[in-house]
Amino acid sequence: MAEVQIDLEAEKKEILKRYRLLLKSCRRMMDKNDKVMIRKAFDLALEAHKDMRRKSGEPYIYHPIAVAQIAVSEIGLGPTSVVCALLHDVVEDTEISLEDIRIRFGQKVVKIIDGLTKISGVFDQTSSLQAENFRKMLLTLSDDVRVILIKLADRLHNMRTLESMRRDKQLKIASETLYLYAPLAHRLGLNSIKTELEDLGLKYTEPEIYQEINQKLINTQKERNRYINKFSLPIINSLTEAGMNFDIKGRSKSIKSIRDKMKKQGVPFEEIYDIFAIRLIIKCPLEQEKSECWRAYSIVTDFYHPNPDRLRDWISTPKANGYESLHTTVMGPDGKWVEVQIRTERMDEIAEKGYAAHWKYKSVTSETALDEWIEKIRELLENPETNAMDFLDDFKLNLFSDEIFVFTPKGELKTLPFNSTVLDLAYEIHTHVGNRCIAAKINNKLVALNHVLNSGDQVEILTSDRQKPIEEWLNFVVTAKAKSKIKEYLKIEKRQKSEEGREMLNKRLRQLKVTINNDNIEKLREFFGLPSVFDLHYKIAVGIIPIKSIKDAIDNDGAVKSKQPLKKAEQKTLEELVSNARGKSDMLVLGEDLNKIDYKISTCCNPIRGDDVFGFVTLNDGIQIHRVNCPRANELMSNYAYRVVKAKWTDQEKISFLTGIKVTGTDQVGIVNNITKIISNELNVNMRSISFDTNEGIFEGTIMVFVNDTNHLTDLMKKLKKVSGVIKVNRIDSN
Repeated sequence: MAEVQIDLEAEKKEILKRYRLLLKSCRRMMDKNDKVMIRKAFDLALEAHKDMRRKSGEPYIYHPIAVAQIAVSEIGLGPTSVVCALLHDVVEDTEISLEDIRIRFGQKVVKIIDGLTKISGVFDQTSSLQAENFRKMLLTLSDDVRVILIKLADRLHNMRTLESMRRDKQLKIASETLYLYAPLAHRLGLNSIKTELEDLGLKYTEPEIYQEINQKLINTQKERNRYINKFSLPIINSLTEAGMNFDIKGRSKSIKSIRDKMKKQGVPFEEIYDIFAIRLIIKCPLEQEKSECWRAYSIVTDFYHPNPDRLRDWISTPKANGYESLHTTVMGPDGKWVEVQIRTERMDEIAEKGYAAHWKYKSVTSETALDEWIEKIRELLENPETNAMDFLDDFKLNLFSDEIFVFTPKGELKTLPFNSTVLDLAYEIHTHVGNRCIAAKINNKLVALNHVLNSGDQVEILTSDRQKPIEEWLNFVVTAKAKSKIKEYLKIEKRQKSEEGREMLNKRLRQLKVTINNDNIEKLREFFGLPSVFDLHYKIAVGIIPIKSIKDAIDNDGAVKSKQPLKKAEQKTLEELVSNARGKSDMLVLGEDLNKIDYKISTCCNPIRGDDVFGFVTLNDGIQIHRVNCPRANELMSNYAYRVVKAKWTDQEKISFLTGIKVTGTDQVGIVNNITKIISNELNVNMRSISFDTNEGIFEGTIMVFVNDTNHLTDLMKKLKKVSGVIKVNRIDSN
């Protein structure tokens, strides 16, 4: 194969041309010193990367120049960021050290370069995305958000030049981009970069869909332009007559957003009505922005009827990423719905360039929700209890979510993700408030802590010093902060319980005259089939392993019995698991052989001892125990009959089961106190949570309690029915 001849002279000219274009883009924001620093950075990068080439065969220096160009032209960053973008790979890929950078460019530049170097693994095309690396990347938000902005510019250029990579590399990088980096760009307000990252991600993950939609957009371009002109003409004339200074343009929705709509609505391209949006950009002084936007809205709706359900006012309450705009959907010519976006030049720049533009205008606007969000990320990252994978899951959850606005009793506005609950708001106010939250009042109506909030709610959080977080709360929250704080509390509590269990076990072993050493403790862990000694101690403390049962693990001569560890479920086929579960008698006996058979009480119907139940064999999650009248029973039994195992309870061992009771009655003074007193005084009944709601003199209460069996539950319910004012007491069949 003939060697490709490289025209070095032509390459030098091209490098110089690209560098001059970069300088031209920086001209408005740099002085002489900045120009000298940028030249020094360019010369150093050129020398450092002189023998390096990209996969495409191009000189490597094209890449840092392109990243610097994106940083300045598309994100709006300044000269310091241009210097850092030019140098972003030199410490990682060449012999140049951070100390060399410090001597030549100073502390500010070295701090950003250090951040870029530390997290290179996150964006490096040769390594996998790791949760811990992503966490390290976000830690740089605490130091300088420019680190992440330059990394996003780096990713955007890598996506634009992805064609030269192998197919497997393309898929990996594109998937990472769609999973995390497009949402991150969205959260930092980089709308145009977010859109391009999404479209390029789709181009490589679903190339056929991408090409199909792209081609249809090209084919319908002329028709769309004709319609936009027809729609816009009366608005342009009226705005001009009103003496307003403005630009108006039609923009197609992104390919990715069209693809998502097709998927969600189950319709072809031709049936998506809002393929494009009209953007109206008004030029006016800052103090007139709000009134001018509403004046433009009034003019638009003089010609076209608005859909009242589709008005979005992000001028009065901007989005958490700093986005400000007025959106309305109107009925245009030929019976077509058209989205109109109304904003000012300042708002448009913030919408396109995000965080950098937000800082540019910070002198004229107050601290925004974007600053608050970054502060929340810092707070989350400072929590040493947070597992990296958990953090990534929780963080990802909040990147793309829609927002709601609620008010405190004093009228303070709080922004939360869509579907947030009372408990989310409590943790948003303060960790201590979240940990002690028992309920809330919305517009003077009592609601439970898992009540989902709506925009406009005025919420008063109710707390109690006796309340504390429980694991079930993790199902009640959607914000990363709330999840993190609940997990942190539960871990600390579990550690304390485990320590109590250790002392209980040691005391019992001394009574049984068993030597307390690591070998014997390890044998006990193995005997009870637990993954760790920590779990052994914890389960003893909470009574899952009764302290009396330790004697069962001890021989007559005082030695701990040996027991073979369980094989992992994954090593067995489904058929083997079903066969083992059925055993010789074709019946699963619940309460015995706990060490041989791994079963879990299903949370969809919360069966307890005494209920008519069956077992459902899963491949990775042991056997799920369901009540025969469980909402899912018909589906499981008809579709997966071969995996269903008959089951019954044994009286061998006392186990506590979680179940729910619903109490209905007339709202009387002291009734809640009377109900809780009965539960508290009832032997062996522990209350896990309680919530009450009243409406026009009728109250409804939901109480989650631990009981031993159906007889125990029936006895408790009979006593509750005797309370004055109680009309009905029912067991909750499912939660």
